[in-house]
Amino acid sequence: MPKTPRSLPALAPRLRAPKLLSVALTRLGLSAGTEGGATVPREVPEELLDIPVREQSAEDRAARAARDRGLFLARQDRWEELSQELHAADLARSLTPGCTPLADHLSFGARSDVVLAVEEALADGKGRSRSNRSLLDGIMGLEAMRQEHRHDPYINLVLAQAHMDIAWAWRGTADPQTLPKLNRHRCAAHLDRAAHLLAPFDAAALSSPALGAAQCTLLADRHGEVSQIADAYAAVIDLDPRNLRLMRSLGLHLLPRRGGSHATLEVEARRTAARTADIWGAGGYTWVLFDAIARDPGAMAHVDVDFFTEGLRDILATRPDQPMVNLLTAYCALSLRDLPAEETAREPQRRIAASAGWLIRDHLTELHPLIWAHAAEGFDNAAYVRSARRFAARGRADGLRAIAEQFRDDLDQGLRITFTPDGPVVAGTH
Repeated sequence: MPKTPRSLPALAPRLRAPKLLSVALTRLGLSAGTEGGATVPREVPEELLDIPVREQSAEDRAARAARDRGLFLARQDRWEELSQELHAADLARSLTPGCTPLADHLSFGARSDVVLAVEEALADGKGRSRSNRSLLDGIMGLEAMRQEHRHDPYINLVLAQAHMDIAWAWRGTADPQTLPKLNRHRCAAHLDRAAHLLAPFDAAALSSPALGAAQCTLLADRHGEVSQIADAYAAVIDLDPRNLRLMRSLGLHLLPRRGGSHATLEVEARRTAARTADIWGAGGYTWVLFDAIARDPGAMAHVDVDFFTEGLRDILATRPDQPMVNLLTAYCALSLRDLPAEETAREPQRRIAASAGWLIRDHLTELHPLIWAHAAEGFDNAAYVRSARRFAARGRADGLRAIAEQFRDDLDQGLRITFTPDGPVVAGTH
């Protein structure tokens, strides 16, 4: 069964347990081998391929700083200050360099201690004990704190998102039909509590895309009507049209596996493109379908390839920075590399994946390994790896291999490929 989609794109790697690392934002194996069941790419002749590698980008730094700030304020019990900073970031529509809302990272940091304790307890098998305190102490502490701020929308938001995270932890990635009764009940209870916490607040009236996004995710997780989900997302996208995470989440929540349909997905993608055309051009169509077509061959079979690739170009016209170039290139080169079994989806997938060629040759000037790592995992927030270093190393290797494939004839002749700020330059080695 497919893993349950969570809010996208992922937040950032964080430790979950001594032997596990959660991949929640955006994988140099140089010899054949495996990590997490995948094959490490073969060696790339790096003496012939020279491209700057940025191990940590401005996006990584900004996201980590915001999460650390949220964590610090929560640990110091400075909740009023946290609420004020969340409100300011939300009202200003503050985004990190990678177009993720600053408020999301602040809130994630503030609740991370509580959620991590529950995830570790469940990973250790302690969830079988109904009275295990590690499953309750943290969230009850947040509930007690909230009593002093019960009318504060942002304190309620942090608590509601903690309940949603814990619900996802109880649900896991298994088929919902095979979940133990206890897991189903705990998941439902946490989602119900989150709904109760968010119900009093009107995201539109408060001009709060953070609240609106949480309400959209909750509505989808509680199996709301497809038309309600689409309209709710439309409203919050209108509040914050630069937030690409909202559009990507909309697409995932409209897939048939979530109760939607390919027809509805196509309509909403076009509807979103029309409403956000002043910012993204055709890019709204691309963002809504971005993750959906990578996970659902039926959606891929229905995609308007010309419109989608036009959207890729329009996105780069709006955001020509290297994090965005790496995101789109890694998506085309890695997320779409496995052809689907459905014959009708193969040609659209080939055509979109071929965009990696012009992206690399015309726009790429540096390599961001973590972005490539996440793309190789299909931007799956539930993925785990054993080692952060190996995860980044695989991303570097995957990126180098994709670049090398675009210059295979030159490399086979012993020519050197050097990436400059103006693009790649091909020259002899002597």
